[in-house]
This record gives sequence, C-alpha cells and structure tokens, in this order.
Amino acid sequence: MKKILLSTRDFNIGGIEKALINLINYLLEKKYDVTLVVEQKEGNLFEEINENINIIKYTPSNVKNILLRKILNLIKRCNFIIKYKNRFDTSISFATYSQSGSFVTRVASKNPILWCHADYLCLFNGDKSGVKSFFKKLHYKEFSKIVFVSKKAQESFLQIFPEQKNTVYCNNLIDYRRIYEQSKQKIDLQYDDRVTTFLNVGRHDEKQKRLSRIIEASKILKQENYKFRVIFVGSGKDTEKYKKLVNNYGLQEIIIFVGAKKNPYPYFKISDCVVLSSDYEGYPVVFLESYVLDKPIITTDISDISEIQNKRGIVAEKSSKGIYAAMKSFLENGMVIKEKFNIKGYNKEVKETLDEVL
Repeated sequence: MKKILLSTRDFNIGGIEKALINLINYLLEKKYDVTLVVEQKEGNLFEEINENINIIKYTPSNVKNILLRKILNLIKRCNFIIKYKNRFDTSISFATYSQSGSFVTRVASKNPILWCHADYLCLFNGDKSGVKSFFKKLHYKEFSKIVFVSKKAQESFLQIFPEQKNTVYCNNLIDYRRIYEQSKQKIDLQYDDRVTTFLNVGRHDEKQKRLSRIIEASKILKQENYKFRVIFVGSGKDTEKYKKLVNNYGLQEIIIFVGAKKNPYPYFKISDCVVLSSDYEGYPVVFLESYVLDKPIITTDISDISEIQNKRGIVAEKSSKGIYAAMKSFLENGMVIKEKFNIKGYNKEVKETLDEVL
C-alpha cells in the first residue's frame, strides 16, 4: 500500500482547504495510506476530513525569546526527523506558504512535492527578487516536483526559474455530486426574479480579493437606478471595513453580508452571476463551483480565463470601472453559457495527472 503524507496549516473555510479535502478523498479511493500533518487542529472544515486518515500536529514554537524559540524548534525538527524520515512513498506540501510544511514534506519522503496555488509574480507585484526569496525559503530545489493548479501560475514561475524542469500543471479535483446535493439546502434568502443577484464567495482580504471594486461598482449602478443585489459569502480581516464602506454609500439594501458558510452552494442557486474582483489568484475553486452549478462568471483577468471569455462569462479590467462595466453589461444583456462544462471529463484528466505525479 502506497503511503502518502500531506501537510497544511489548518482547515478554515477556503478554496485550498476544499481542494485538499477532495484530494484526500481521492487518495483514499485509491486505497492509499494517508497521513495529514497540520500546524493547527482547527477550522470549520476540519470535521469533513475522513476519519480513516492519520493526523499529526506539528506546530513551530512562536515564543518571543529568539534563542529559546530556535532551540525549541530545533528539538521539534530533530524529533520529526527521527520518527518520520523517508517513512512515506510521497509527501506533499499543500499550503505553499508554510515553511514548516515544506520542512516536514522534504523529510518525510524521497519524493517531496510542493503544491502551488497562486501566481506568485502577481502576488509580489512583479517583484522577481521577492518571488525568488519566497521560494528559496521553502528550499524549492529540494522538491522532486513543483505542481501548479493553473497554467498561468506555472508560466510565471518558469519566467523566474527557467532552469526548473520539474514543474507540473494539475488542476484541483471537484466533488460535483456533493455540490449538487448541498445546493438544495434551504436558506433564509430566496431567489427573487425582480432583481438580478450577483454573488461573491471568498475571504475578505482587500490586498488580494479587492471587494471594494464590487462595492464601488454597486454605488454607481445604484445611482443609475439598476435593480440588483450583491451577496457576500465569506469573512476576513477586512469585513468591517467593507461593511463601513457599504454604510457610507447607503448600499445596505443592495449588498448583503451573510458571513462565512461551510456550505455556500444554496447561495449559488439563488444567484444569477458570480463575481470575482481579485488582483491575483491561482485557479479559483469558485470557478469550478460556478461551472458545476451553471452560473455565469464575471472575473478580473486572474488565471486561466480562456474557459470564461465568450463561453461562460465576462473578463473585466482589474479596476472598479472594469467591474462596473461588466456588471452593467450583465444587467442589460444577461449572459448565456455557450459551452457546457464537462465535469466528468475534467476530473478524469486531473486524476490521470495526479496518478503520474504520485
């Protein structure tokens, strides 16, 4: 039986965490022995992890005394090496940014894999030295493979590290049956055919998600007397900032905050269009969720948008004006999905790539 180790930080609600759960379930289908290493045993999605996997907690010390912290972390590292060095056939650092995740993955097997979920050149605002420093801290050269969930992210990486011949493109699996089933759950909000409903699902982090663009666009559309509403599913460090902006603009009746939801799919069901306003992404899981539930998408030019433009939605400029123009176009003209998403064929291709990688 093949033994696989995966590492991550926690299981708070997010696209990476959903993708990891789907990957774990696939590995269990393959009858692999799966071990999960987490920094924190917490998060709303933690209870969704299959009970048949082994869970190890590896939490680096963060005591303020630098010398003591280094000693404690050295002891932790030594203990992990003694217990788990090369005990697995394959190990995966799934939370790219985690340096401790990188460490345990490199120790655990001779086939360590780094999983990347973002376009890091965009993340570092085009600063190549910042990207180099980021990956150097992860000891990227020690990984047998570096996997990217989007083609654009892979291409950006290779611009900076052209010598790396071990990169692989492998998108995320999607559990479409579960999405269909969970979308039937009843919620307080209902579909309203008198107004167009836009939906945003994600973490409230202005640096990346730029939800202020949707709020600014909504302000102008309200002034132009369009009938619509926007549902924000999610939470984060900038939630209160967004609520204050909505109040300042008098948009309380138009923009609805429902908080983070373990099951966001009923909100897709009552919406007409999904909106992403981010500055950068890897490959958003919300794209796949929208495809499964046949919802058109408005998105900024973030990642692998060839499947959206003129097929399943509108690609907007990365600005409030761009989001405004796209939302206005949808309000006036609607959007017919021209190409049905082949979810079974998509998952089949992903699984074939996963089998090669592992």
